[in-house]
Amino acid sequence: MQPDKKVLCTRVLDAQFVSKAAVHHIQIDALPFIEIQKLHTQQFKDQVQQLALQNISVAFTSVNSVESVGQIVNGKPNWKICCIGGVTKDAVVKYFGEEAILVTGKNASVLSRKIIETKNIKEVIFFCGDQRLDDLPETLRTNNIRVQEVIAYHTLQTPHDVQEDYDAVMFFSPTAAHSFFSSNTVRTDVPLFSIGKTTTATIHSYCTNEVITSEWPGQENLVERVVEYFSE
Repeated sequence: MQPDKKVLCTRVLDAQFVSKAAVHHIQIDALPFIEIQKLHTQQFKDQVQQLALQNISVAFTSVNSVESVGQIVNGKPNWKICCIGGVTKDAVVKYFGEEAILVTGKNASVLSRKIIETKNIKEVIFFCGDQRLDDLPETLRTNNIRVQEVIAYHTLQTPHDVQEDYDAVMFFSPTAAHSFFSSNTVRTDVPLFSIGKTTTATIHSYCTNEVITSEWPGQENLVERVVEYFSE
């Protein structure tokens, strides 16, 4: 039996979410358009280990940065951790424990507001990627909170020439959108699915297609949006 809909996802998905979509006769083909390279330099390791000795506030908005840092730190540092929810929070709990989390938010904008609302944070160490978004650091700096950015991973574009005619395309980051549209176009009637308003804005810079946006991070939320859309 052929699926009713075929969807391209521009990153690898967990098998459980591919199976969930298949139950609803939606076939998701995953083809990664970016590559994550975590830092392994001695300089980065020394910097993280030095920060691990300090009583500081740190921020994570990506599971990649949590994993990159967590694999270096031995034990649980005396950090007050601010992070977005979903898999990023899950990774923070895995490496640093639930008790280390000070505040969480569904995205970087909400997280920055919650950090400001704590009133007693004057400086934040922001572990991020080299393609990080501006939302958190700019909002905090505007509110007189110092931000020290520590690059924990690099994001590389890996474009592919897509020959298949898909019924929808899923995007999880602005970089993936740039990578996809550098080699491909889509029919104007194809809906596009996006995590976050910045990714959506990037997509709209390339086309006028309908974009269905999930403000919550994570694979499950975006797959649910796809299923809901095609089940209506």
